[in-house]
Amino acid sequence: MRAARLIRMVLLLQSRPRMTAAELAGELEVSERTVARDAEALSEAGIPVYAERGRAGGYALVGGYRTGLTGLAPEEAQALFLSGVPGALREMGLGEAASAARLKVSAALAPPVREASRAVGGRFHLDAPAWYTRPEAPELLAPLAEAVWDDRRVAATYRRGDREVSRELEPYGLVLKAGVWYLCARADGAGQARVYRVDRFTGVREAGTRFARDTGFDLAEFWRARAEEFALSLLREEIRLRLSPAGARKLPRVTDPRAAREALEAAGWREDTAGWVEDVVLPVESLEVAFDQLLGLGPEAEVVAPPALRERLGEAARRMAGLYG
Repeated sequence: MRAARLIRMVLLLQSRPRMTAAELAGELEVSERTVARDAEALSEAGIPVYAERGRAGGYALVGGYRTGLTGLAPEEAQALFLSGVPGALREMGLGEAASAARLKVSAALAPPVREASRAVGGRFHLDAPAWYTRPEAPELLAPLAEAVWDDRRVAATYRRGDREVSRELEPYGLVLKAGVWYLCARADGAGQARVYRVDRFTGVREAGTRFARDTGFDLAEFWRARAEEFALSLLREEIRLRLSPAGARKLPRVTDPRAAREALEAAGWREDTAGWVEDVVLPVESLEVAFDQLLGLGPEAEVVAPPALRERLGEAARRMAGLYG
């Protein structure tokens, strides 16, 4: 473990002119004291790690030192070739560039490692879109991807309901979710980043200037938080249920999983619960959506309230009994 960490430390310092103890500790997931001990161990091993004390200090390699430890192991090469998403790269206009890059990397690898690309390609394939959909790349995805790469502002028009709006956007990142592309961007140079569906853009052109990217922006964390907020914002109504043990286990599969788990926990349900779970208060998007979802639970769920949903499910049960009775 320590040997691998020391190698990582050397490679990190080789890739950057200087790193603080806090930065190294964060990258290596250790304490700053461990960083100091590792730097001393590297120096004793003949690797010229220089430590500069003080507020603006840090660690650096002396005299442009380069290590020969940059070769890839087979597992590392497999991870590298697996990390690409060919379909998404093609949609962003980077298919040929990605193919050329993989060929160049393969040619530079040692023969035993070179087989990693063929081995991975024959064993793993990522198909991002949902079932029963035929995804089409949005027409304006490629120019938006170019703007994201270059930190270039764009003047964009965007469909919002039955009207078009115009904005100058600072495009921070693109997200592919269930076959749908989203742009995370800051509008008109102010406020927090927002999310835009790429297939709703009707026009995109360069605004002619670059923007200074916020170095604290974390695309993955931003998307996670916005996705959670969006999912919860859809749950505007509440229903009350009784659930059999089987119904309680199935509930997270037919409704919003997080809302279902929280509702079951609040009702005191556990995996080993034997009887019916009473008074499960479940947030739902609408009574119409809840009706479709609860049909999937059949006799394992009983709606207690509201009366309108209970009556509608009862009528559906009577009609079904008439068909099968």
